Amino acid sequence: MWVIYFLEKLFRVLRRAVLLDYYANKHARGALGEIVEPLKAMIEEMIEYALDHKASQETLHRVFYERYRDQYPWMPTRVIKGSYRDAVRMAKAFREARKRGRAYTGKPEVRRVEIVYPDNQDWGLRMSIILRTHRGWVELRYRDNKQLHRYLYSGWRLSSELKLEPGGRRVLAYLAFSRSFEITYDPSNVVSLDVMRIML
Repeated sequence: MWVIYFLEKLFRVLRRAVLLDYYANKHARGALGEIVEPLKAMIEEMIEYALDHKASQETLHRVFYERYRDQYPWMPTRVIKGSYRDAVRMAKAFREARKRGRAYTGKPEVRRVEIVYPDNQDWGLRMSIILRTHRGWVELRYRDNKQLHRYLYSGWRLSSELKLEPGGRRVLAYLAFSRSFEITYDPSNVVSLDVMRIML
C-alpha cells in the first residue's frame, strides 16, 4: 500500500538585529547618565536575589517594583521593568557557567549596563530616536545607515523593544526587526512511503 503525504505551505519568521551608533547631546547624556548608575545597582541586587531564589521576571517584579519606585521615583517605569529580563538572563548564564566550572567569582559582575525600553510607548524612531526620560523627551541622532533603511523600507517589522548602551557622547542602540516569509513547495514535490503490514 502506498501512502502519499503532500507538503503544505509553511510560514517562517526571520529576525535580524541592527546595531547603530548614535550621538547624544549634553541634555541626552545627562538624562541617560543619571539612569545608568542606579540601574546597575538595581540589576546587581536582582541578580543576587535571582541566584538565591531562582526567581523569574514575574517574581522580581513582585519583590522589587514598589521599592524601586519609592527609591527612584524619577526612573522611567518601563526601564525598571526592562531590567528584570537582564537580571534573570545574567543569573541563568552564571548558574550554567558555575555548573561547567567556568565561574571564577562568587557572583556575576555587571560590567556594562544596557537600558532596555521593553515597548515603544516611551520611544520612537524617525530620523532619530526619541526617548522619554525623567528629564522629558531626549533625542539621539545617527548617521545615515544603509542597513537600517533596507530593513525599514522593505517589509520588515520593527520590534517594540529598544536596547541602549550609553558611553559618553556615543550611544549604541540595538534595534530588532522581524519578517514573516511563506515557504511554498512545488506541487510535484511529494514524499511516498511504502507501508507494509507485518504479520506475526
